Amino acid sequence: MDIPPWAPTLTDGVVTLRAHRPGDADGVLEQARDEQMQRWTSVPAPYGYQDAAEWIGSRRPDWEAGRNLALAIECGGRFAGSIDFRPDRAGAAEVGYGLGPWARGQGMMSRALRLYLPWGFRELGLEVVHWRAAAGNWPSRRAAWAVGFRVEGLVRGLLADRGSRQDGWIGSLRRTDPLSPAHSWHTPPVIQDARVQLRAHRPEDLPRMVEAAGDPLTRQWLPAQPSPYTAADAAAHLEDIREQQAGGHALYWAVADPGDSRLVGEIGMFGLSSPSRSGELGYWAHPDSRGRGLTTAGVRLAARHALLPLEVGGLGMTRLVIRAAAENEASQRVALSAGFRPAGRDRCAERLRDGTLADLLRFELIAADLDRLPVPGADHGSWDETGARPDGAWRVSGARGW
Repeated sequence: MDIPPWAPTLTDGVVTLRAHRPGDADGVLEQARDEQMQRWTSVPAPYGYQDAAEWIGSRRPDWEAGRNLALAIECGGRFAGSIDFRPDRAGAAEVGYGLGPWARGQGMMSRALRLYLPWGFRELGLEVVHWRAAAGNWPSRRAAWAVGFRVEGLVRGLLADRGSRQDGWIGSLRRTDPLSPAHSWHTPPVIQDARVQLRAHRPEDLPRMVEAAGDPLTRQWLPAQPSPYTAADAAAHLEDIREQQAGGHALYWAVADPGDSRLVGEIGMFGLSSPSRSGELGYWAHPDSRGRGLTTAGVRLAARHALLPLEVGGLGMTRLVIRAAAENEASQRVALSAGFRPAGRDRCAERLRDGTLADLLRFELIAADLDRLPVPGADHGSWDETGARPDGAWRVSGARGW
């Protein structure tokens, strides 16, 4: 691999990639000292101005040696961060990047990647670029996803972090891959009517989740949940939700009281990446919210969002299924009240916590059924005549009909 001459200048008119300059030291220092940078990378701590100046001074020697091909990211004439390739001289390189606190959340890194990746494929002759990040570094993963990287999986102990090992994600982008997302990344919008609100989960939901999981009925119908169920288990569940949504496979909502946004349950839908566009819907309710119709109201909202066409803001699913244990009459009532129709029985399909094998009853709803169902919230003006929110906010969730 021939290393091109020192530091090209690349720009899209908004973001510019260029050689690092001595005047970037203040920006490098601010970035390196930032709490998120310290958390997710192995940047030294403490970090001083001299460290920043020495790092900038080493950029050209590292480039000429082919060790680290780093460029500064500039926006509006201001240093915003850095991006680099670490080539292996055999047709592959690892990409690394970071932004200062002021530059985050503006799509700046995806712009930088769309400038640097084509340059690397063209000028370095790269066949593949690899990306890795500490598990949980969602901003880094989002930037990689936006330009087409595919996360190949979680590797235990992948990264060294100040004397310890940390789990990490690894992803890849081939020369022939488009610089656009390879799959959906689902983000739950807020949808509500007069009775119930569907929103993303929040850290403050954890105590209510622990309470619900400790309830005897919840434990019976959710046999795979840990017992006892702790705040750490609830936090792990929220992280798993983020993983499923980031992979385009599922979408989950917290069901909340529209008055105070207090969690009263959960609705999820998985199978979103199925070529058949057929998904499965599931739900659970906090003990103090049962018998109030809140879960049914939430399921109606979620199902309608799932089955409405893409052009009106829905997910464009063709079919939804709910499965409920034959003895779980409360879950069956929710499915029927939400408009789902009985669709069969799977015998001895799930082992419950007490060791018995339960039959699962299936209920289904297809897109054509929406015409026979009432529009949620039509009596108070939160929805238009198509059933879509006036602001276009939609998306769906999943789990199992418990």
